[in-house]
Amino acid sequence: MHNRQITLASRPSGPIDATTTTLVTTPRPICSEGQALVKVGMLSIDPTIRTWMNDAPGYLPPIGIGDVVRSSGVGVVTESSNPAYVVGDLVYGMTGWQEWTIADDQNRFSVIPAGMGLDLPTVMNVLGVTGLTAYFGLLEVGALKSGDVVVVSGAAGATGSVVGQIAKLRGASKVIGIAGGSAKCAEVVERYGFDECLDYREPNLASRLRAVCPEGIDLYFDNVGGEILDTVLARIAMHGRIVVCGAISQYNESGQPYGLVNTTMLIMRRARMEGFIILDFAARFAEAQLELATMLLSGSLAHQEHLVQGLEHAPEALNLLFSGGNHGKTLVVVDDTVQLQ
Repeated sequence: MHNRQITLASRPSGPIDATTTTLVTTPRPICSEGQALVKVGMLSIDPTIRTWMNDAPGYLPPIGIGDVVRSSGVGVVTESSNPAYVVGDLVYGMTGWQEWTIADDQNRFSVIPAGMGLDLPTVMNVLGVTGLTAYFGLLEVGALKSGDVVVVSGAAGATGSVVGQIAKLRGASKVIGIAGGSAKCAEVVERYGFDECLDYREPNLASRLRAVCPEGIDLYFDNVGGEILDTVLARIAMHGRIVVCGAISQYNESGQPYGLVNTTMLIMRRARMEGFIILDFAARFAEAQLELATMLLSGSLAHQEHLVQGLEHAPEALNLLFSGGNHGKTLVVVDDTVQLQ
């Protein structure tokens, strides 16, 4: 049997295009002692994949030219010579953009428990990287307090939408979203329950932010960076916190990145700005997943998945994150027979 893979052909400058990746066919990997063979079912499409394509330092090394594009995903164990995995297990880990992969001590996967009453896209969304990022970023890094005024950029996205909902559930006095376009702003309020949502594409974001947060912003969860981050810095409240989760507005920029101007407000307001990555909390994933699952099953956490069919469309799916063409969590279906029981 064969293994279709998408490899990195060249380093992109701006959005990825037909020259960035190549679809290749290689032999299916062989399951050796201490390994498990995993059939990939679904890929998680996240903005960080775009940063891994650059030849730049990061928390993981850049994807090598000719290497399979790095990505997390879910698959089913079809062969196993490792006691940690049983044939039929549904597992989550770094699958890469391919149809088959190997789980072993170097590339470890987590077994997803059966019987949760949730489907696979929901698990990959809210109980996966995006939901965990929202949970720990808001509650641990941001130290959300009851009564906080919270602002979330990328509010219609998979992470931002969960951030705002948890903030409301945990006692925030007001939750304001920032998103692109009137349709997404309406979705943020109507589907996810934010108090208001501001369209960053409309003029005078600073004055509109001042109007809805007259006493300032206690906690800002930043998914976009750049000019929006700078605008929020000017409105940060005394002892406010800024959680730097992502900078999606900058990932496709081929020139000089946006230079922040309002960082002196961190001094004036005695505020704190802190970045993080979700791997910082890996030892506590189960704790968060239990709470998030409880919210899901109680109906208190809305979610949405944007499914793209076919491995070959993974590059297009990644571009959707930057064009705004997706709604909620973007996932690529590689094999629709891989399902959560």
